Amino acid sequence: MAHAVVIGAGIGGLTAAVALQQRGWDVTVFERAASLEPVGSGLAVAANALKALDTIGVGDEIRGLSAIQGEAGIRRADGRWLMKTTEEAASARHGDSVVLLRRADLVDALFARLEPGTIRLNTTVKEVDPETGRVTVEVRGLKTASGTDPGAGHGTAPGPGRATGRRTYPETGRASAPETDHSMDLEADLVVAADGIHSSVRAALFPGHPGPRYAGITSWRVLIPGGGVPGQTSESWGEGKVFGVMPLAGGLAYCYATDAVPAGGGGGDQRAELRRLFGDWHAPIPALLAAASPENVLRNDVYHLAVPLPAMHRGKVALLGDAAHAMTPNLGQGACQAIEDAVVLAHVAGSGTGLDGYTAARLERTAGIVARSASICRATRLRNPLAVRLRDAMMALAWRLAPARVTGAMDDVLGWTPPAMPATPTI
Repeated sequence: MAHAVVIGAGIGGLTAAVALQQRGWDVTVFERAASLEPVGSGLAVAANALKALDTIGVGDEIRGLSAIQGEAGIRRADGRWLMKTTEEAASARHGDSVVLLRRADLVDALFARLEPGTIRLNTTVKEVDPETGRVTVEVRGLKTASGTDPGAGHGTAPGPGRATGRRTYPETGRASAPETDHSMDLEADLVVAADGIHSSVRAALFPGHPGPRYAGITSWRVLIPGGGVPGQTSESWGEGKVFGVMPLAGGLAYCYATDAVPAGGGGGDQRAELRRLFGDWHAPIPALLAAASPENVLRNDVYHLAVPLPAMHRGKVALLGDAAHAMTPNLGQGACQAIEDAVVLAHVAGSGTGLDGYTAARLERTAGIVARSASICRATRLRNPLAVRLRDAMMALAWRLAPARVTGAMDDVLGWTPPAMPATPTI
């Protein structure tokens, strides 16, 4: 049986692991963290990613978590709509709308489809040889005082053995953490580098690449329990600032914000900072911020790979997700493109054509989406009042004169369809 090693247990890595296993691969996922706590709060799964998830049997489960109703679009800081559409219109055009959900819900859905023992926690990949597929890992022992393995699983699935706090259910055995520190080597037929924007594998494969670049914005994310505004989804633009509101299942609200500031800021009460920046914006933004818990607010500077890689693979190693094409959040396609990568890689890995086909299928598409997202990011960073008024006027005019054309600008992104999947690995 062909063996694949996946480096990183994020959305892209887990999707790749599921897709490969379903096509007959023996898969090992190495994750350096001690438990699978998803980084981030909310997540947008657009029509293209839902189609990709359909190929591994997850799409309908995710669609069931949709809470979008009514109008959605872009507004000014005072609440006036610049452009808008409806969930029904989006579904009619692209076959699906977008599902907004907690990142943890998608992680749970993917994790539940992995075979027992797939994920090795507390394990750091130190070196990868792209020619042989040899992977060198460093394993850090982890054992609780009671003798149980605290990293033995992840999820919130019902049933005996479900735990709270660390969100584990050890009875599944799908993830494990060894008891002693040691290093080991193993060889794989395929290595999937899903190790994030600061990928050490990417740096080793392409040492001359400039790497991530600061996009000029910092971002905040927060989940607000009980703060949901059913059906109301919007992203509001001001002078250098953005604030988004997304309703999630169960009455949750996912809010995100960006501001055009130098990198390296932060510290202190970030909810207070958000209220300072957005407290006088349109409803329900002030009320949502008042209901947020300061400890739930995440702040991060935004980096992206402004210069495309020369390829998304080398030898037996394929780069996936942020490791290959980290982008700004402005199109909501970061996780979606990682999901696309994963199912395309599973297809190519079973086609017998080698990884050249993976780069051919993914590099141009993802580079274009990275560039488009960066362009929108630049528009949101405008601070000059005159430039902001001109930007808003042009957006509103374009929407009034040709709404179908504005909506259709995303057709090439959202209209993507996954390839047919082979049944067995042949790489």
